[in-house]
Amino acid sequence: MAGLAGKGVAAVLNSVLGDAKKPLNILCLGAHCDDIEIGCGGSLLHILGERRNVSVNWVVFASNPVRRQEAEAGATMFSEGARSLDLKIHDFRDGFLPTEPVRLKETFEKLKHEIPQPDVIFTHYRHDLHQDHRAVSDLTWNTFRNHLILEYEIPKWDGDMGQPNVFFPMSRATGEKKIRLLHEAYASQVEKAWFSQDLFWSLMRIRGMEANASESIAEAFYSRKLVLSV
Repeated sequence: MAGLAGKGVAAVLNSVLGDAKKPLNILCLGAHCDDIEIGCGGSLLHILGERRNVSVNWVVFASNPVRRQEAEAGATMFSEGARSLDLKIHDFRDGFLPTEPVRLKETFEKLKHEIPQPDVIFTHYRHDLHQDHRAVSDLTWNTFRNHLILEYEIPKWDGDMGQPNVFFPMSRATGEKKIRLLHEAYASQVEKAWFSQDLFWSLMRIRGMEANASESIAEAFYSRKLVLSV
């Protein structure tokens, strides 16, 4: 992405994701009900604000009845403006995804046939220290082998923040909207120390500084493989 750093966000989107007038198919994968919104929610809001022909496929693996309702609300809020939203929420046990490898693999294989050609896939960071996150990341690459995959980051007490190599600058208004929607959708999480406006904003501010973002904030991702068409 370094060669695109001097261009505006719209130009970068067109360079990597294709012509803005063409349909765009996004696949978002999250181990838990708020992971997608935390990891790439701002980027989704920006893309959907810039493009009108976007299909969003949203997959959550671990949930319970309360969290499922929150995930449904979150996916709907963060996909506003999309041409379509295909939401799948599975019932794996939180924290135990690696203990169900066969079922998890079968779930991914089914996804491969249901969503054969996503233009971009958002998933977990390969070296995330949460075992559920790593399981989803590993199977993303195992399942989708000819796609643009961007791995997002989730702040947590483990201290596993790395050095991302893809940055998505956004407006301060988009960053503020991301935080507001997170708190509106996930009432069960707002009392937790890590689920705070200051933390979410601080991470976007750090990544914005690293990206020299015009409005000072950004989300960041890891790209292990990027194929450019000239």
